[in-house]
Amino acid sequence: MADTGIFRLPAVPRDLQWWSDHEWTGGVDFSSLNGLEQYSVRTRNSAYDITVLSPTSGEVLVRGGQFFPEHTRVQFSGCSLGGSFLKMRAVHAGFMMEFLHHGRRIVTTRVKEIVPVIPRSV
Repeated sequence: MADTGIFRLPAVPRDLQWWSDHEWTGGVDFSSLNGLEQYSVRTRNSAYDITVLSPTSGEVLVRGGQFFPEHTRVQFSGCSLGGSFLKMRAVHAGFMMEFLHHGRRIVTTRVKEIVPVIPRSV
């Protein structure tokens, strides 16, 4: 798509150097969690509730968007910019989340916000 001055496609990095040098802050790396943490993730088009079941395998409960109207157990693959590079088991603003459910890859729109859900004490 050409640059019309009104709409510009974001620059998508296409090399591993950018990916490895990127400052990975402001997101959540699931592999560093203990499990049972909950997050509310808002994307461009939807909101998702995510409960991390197994940080090492990426197993989560997710609800939200058109594919997960109720809590569904899925594999959380990670986040990407829509290309072949995937930040495994992590979610970052500006990236798209990728889930695997019954052999089908489901990709969200870009993440706008990630908020931890703090359980209320009784």
